[in-house]
Formats: sequence, structure tokens, C-alpha cells
Amino acid sequence: MAKEGVEKAEETEHMIEKDGGKDQESVLTTAGDTKEMRAVVLAGFGGLNKLRVTKKVMPEPLEGEVKIRVKACGLNFLDLMVRQGNIDNPPKTPLVPGFECSGIVEALGENTKGFEIGDRVMAFVNYNAWAEVVCTPLEFVYKIPDDMTFPEAAAFSMNFVAAYMMLFEVANLREGMSVLVHSAGGGMGQAVAQLCSTVPNVTVFGTASPFKHEAIKDSVTHLFDRNVDYVQEVKKISPEGVDIVLDCLCGENTGKGLGLLKPLGTYILYGSSNMVTGETKSFFSLAKSWWQVEKVNPIKLYDENKVIAGFSLLNLLFKQGRSSLIKIVVDKLISLYNARKIKPLVDSLWALEEVKEAMQRIHDRGNIGKLILDVEKSPTPLVSEPC
Repeated sequence: MAKEGVEKAEETEHMIEKDGGKDQESVLTTAGDTKEMRAVVLAGFGGLNKLRVTKKVMPEPLEGEVKIRVKACGLNFLDLMVRQGNIDNPPKTPLVPGFECSGIVEALGENTKGFEIGDRVMAFVNYNAWAEVVCTPLEFVYKIPDDMTFPEAAAFSMNFVAAYMMLFEVANLREGMSVLVHSAGGGMGQAVAQLCSTVPNVTVFGTASPFKHEAIKDSVTHLFDRNVDYVQEVKKISPEGVDIVLDCLCGENTGKGLGLLKPLGTYILYGSSNMVTGETKSFFSLAKSWWQVEKVNPIKLYDENKVIAGFSLLNLLFKQGRSSLIKIVVDKLISLYNARKIKPLVDSLWALEEVKEAMQRIHDRGNIGKLILDVEKSPTPLVSEPC
């Protein structure tokens, strides 16, 4: 994911304001037969109290767009950053958050070929995903296999595409290499681990909270407590270090990751979750993380034969126009899914009205796999304690 200050290295930030900031407005006056839908609305940047579920005008597809009746939405750490306004050039509020969803094609705009009403699909959306209906351009929509559930599809697109791009397009993962991934128990970490298992003899080093170790131990070769000195633990096993470092933390971990690289190794920054320390944006946390980032000296990279890179999937899609490349990657991933070589790991399902609790679970790093907003799910009733 990409956060303020990290060279915009996660998945988004400057999302084209076109959709993100364009609040297809908030609370509705029900004039005539205007169709409405439920949506999660972020009223302003800040804490969980800025989120609410309300009625909004249902969008209709423009030329080249697909209208999707949403069944499930993905929830990412990036969404916490958006809620806090902790990204570069945030869009205007109020807005509907969310960048990925799955559902059924309900209508097609003019000149929209390749899909039919009733198709089961997953899609990237430039904001506005956390709603009962979304419209998004044709090039960001993909058909899903018949046996893939809607929650799996919502857990599939962002994590697996980003993991695949970093491992194979940026770092050129090959047989016998080694990879260090942080937050190995999350949706992205598990996608990385599964994709690594498709290449022979790849060693995966992972960091995660201790309570997750039992659940994910079979997917990671060597698993470390996220709070211990993982650098020394890795060097005990592999004194030369690793070939690839995937860093979603930033801060002091940037220097540690670069230090662990073998010659010709690749360090990729795709997030900066260390900048999130509380419910709201903290300038102290931002300053501390920036201060901890080791200044990169190109001459040192030259001397040590190391590569440093950044990756933001949503910027690649919405700012840099690489949807055709992403389509190729999605096709490869669907083939791997059909071959039973990869499968999204869903942590839990949450109703739209439970979005605050779901966000808190991600903030507490309590999830193993991906959290999903299930649009058709009813909120779990609160059970009162007996007197």
C-alpha cells in the first residue's frame, strides 16, 4: 500500500480525483423514482467516527463502463491511510472508500464489449467500491471462475496482482531464490507466500505476530516474531542475506531490508504501515518514520550491486495507464487459481455497517488473510451480558 511520505509507494494516493473526490453525493433527497443504494461514506478525514452507512444515488454506467451489483469488497491497510487522510494529495470528502470489489454485471455503458449482464466479475475501482453498486471502466473489470466465491474474488485482485507484479515483474523471482516478506499473516503476505510456492526451491522468510504463527507456519519457510531482531535471525540461517525484500512497513525497516540484500538483490517498498500508530493521523509518527529511513546513496547501491524499487498497483492502474499489463497478470493468476496452485485466504466477513470494527481489526493486526465487506450480510447483533 502507499502512504504519505513513502514516495507514494503503496497502492494509491494520488488516485485520479475524477472518481475519488467526485462524491456522487452523499445523503439523498428521494425525488421521483431516483434509485438509491447503501454505501459507506467517509464524512471527513480522521477516526472511525468519520465513517457511516447512508443512502446515495445509484450510479449509472457511462460510455465504456460496467455497472456492477456488488457482493463483496476488499478491505486493505491502505483504506486506513485514506480514512486518516494519511496519503499524498487525498481527494475531497465526503467520499466512498474502497478500491476493489466483486459482484454481478447489472448494466453496460455504450461501446462496452466483452461482458454480458449476469457475468460474475471482480474489479478495481478508483474509490467508491464500498457500496451496493459501482460503475468502473471496462479495462478494470475481469471475469472470475465459476467456483471462485465473491469473497475470494474480492480478496484476490489487489493482493495477488500486486504480489505477482513485485515478485515476477520487478524482482524477477527465479528458482532457488530467497524472499523476506513482512506481515506474512495478512492478505498480501499470504499471496506472496503462495506465489513463491509456485517456483521451485524458493525460501520465504516472514515476520508476523506470534499468535498467527501456528496458522501460517506451513506457508512460510522461516517465520519470525515481528517484534524480534529478524535481521540477526535471517543471517543465522542465510549469512549472505536474501535476494528479495518486500517491505510494507518502512521506517527503520528500510535500512534493515537494504542491509539484508545479497548482491544483485532487490528491495521493494510498497507500503508504510509503521506510520499508522493510532486512530487518527499522527505527525509525530510520520516524522519518526521519515527520520528512521536510511538515506539511499546511489554510489553505495553501485558498490554493493543492489536494487531499490517502489511499487503502487493503483497508481499503475489509474495514473500510469498500465491496465493492459494488469490484464495479462490477472489472466496468469486465474490460470494458477484454476490449477489449484493459489487460493485467496479470507479472514472474516463483515457487514457494511460493521466497517468500523473491521478497520479496527486490521489496525490491531488481528487478521490472518483478508478482511471482506459482505454487502448482503446483516450486522451481527450485540449480545447483552446477563445481569
